[in-house]
Amino acid sequence: MRITIVNGEPKDASPFDTYVEGVAERLRTSGHEIRSLRLRDMDIKGCKGCWGCWVRTPGECVANDESAEVCQAVLHSDLTLFASPVRMGFTTALLKRATDKLIPLVHPYIVIEGGEMHHRPRYEHYPLMGLLLSADSNADAEDINITREIWERTARNMKTRLALTLLADRPAKEVADDIAAVA
Repeated sequence: MRITIVNGEPKDASPFDTYVEGVAERLRTSGHEIRSLRLRDMDIKGCKGCWGCWVRTPGECVANDESAEVCQAVLHSDLTLFASPVRMGFTTALLKRATDKLIPLVHPYIVIEGGEMHHRPRYEHYPLMGLLLSADSNADAEDINITREIWERTARNMKTRLALTLLADRPAKEVADDIAAVA
């Protein structure tokens, strides 16, 4: 299985970074093709809501940044694992900014799905989504639940589903095995 890990940890060489690398290595040795993106090392500008990705350059952000690399990595995976510490009750701003830049992957046209308005898909295939969270001492179960629910909605808007939500509170090997079971 092709798995893209989108790491939203803003701090270099953090314990969470080491943990995510351990998960990636276990998945790699289990036979999965892993692509890891460390967002802090990428130039990803915030979405301005200009609609350029729908009108001027359909399917690609008009900003001169590396968001196209993230979009391509997501599209070419079977599972995209979004990894982030929980800060102030949610994933990092770095991960949120990168996720906002996935909007070119859908059309601007709206359809009704399940009684709700959603964008039409631009592509035939969208990967499953997964969420790997590291809760800080201020995060509680409600923060994790709210975060999971928001990411479930994000997955639905991106024409897929959130297949798993895992906490980095167990050995990386166990978490990697849970991820592989979804594969």
